[in-house]
Amino acid sequence: MSKVLVLNSSVSGEASVSRTLVADTVAAIRSNDPRAQIIQRDLAASPLPHLLPETVAGVRAEPTTDAEHAARALSDELVAELKDADTLVIGAPMYNFGMPSQLKAWFDYVLRAGIAFKYSEAGPEGLLKGKRAVVIETRGGLYSEGPAAAMDSQEPHLRTLLGFMGITDVTFVLAEKLAFGDDAKAASLAAAREELQRFAA
Repeated sequence: MSKVLVLNSSVSGEASVSRTLVADTVAAIRSNDPRAQIIQRDLAASPLPHLLPETVAGVRAEPTTDAEHAARALSDELVAELKDADTLVIGAPMYNFGMPSQLKAWFDYVLRAGIAFKYSEAGPEGLLKGKRAVVIETRGGLYSEGPAAAMDSQEPHLRTLLGFMGITDVTFVLAEKLAFGDDAKAASLAAAREELQRFAA
């Protein structure tokens, strides 16, 4: 039985393309593994509080105040979900060339030294190896190639964050050119769905 952690981060509600593709992926996983345990975390509907001066020590140091202990408890909860999962499904629309701040906040809580990574004489080492992930990236424009590729701060950042934790078996599925007209959008979505079906299988 697989354990799947699903992260949605789009603030667009029912109009969200990434949410639709995430739902399709979860349905395909359930179809292939009816016993799969699915944990859903909606980072837009229930946003995580961004780290603040009064809470950051709860994640990056030893908590002493009530606010820091609350931040540590939330971090522990998120880390437990992540460690328990063998598969991650991440919906990551492009906002201003990067990921939504809601998704970045999740990484801020789970990327803890000694938990998700450690430093050694050989450099940093990810501690959450053995997991696989699919990152569903939705974009209005074309950033995988061409003159706008240099503006893509979304995929490189996500690849770095996941890799830093030791999650290197990552499939990036792009649905881009969504603002290039109906035909371009339909073709992009069809290609993305085909790739997601392969991942789920």
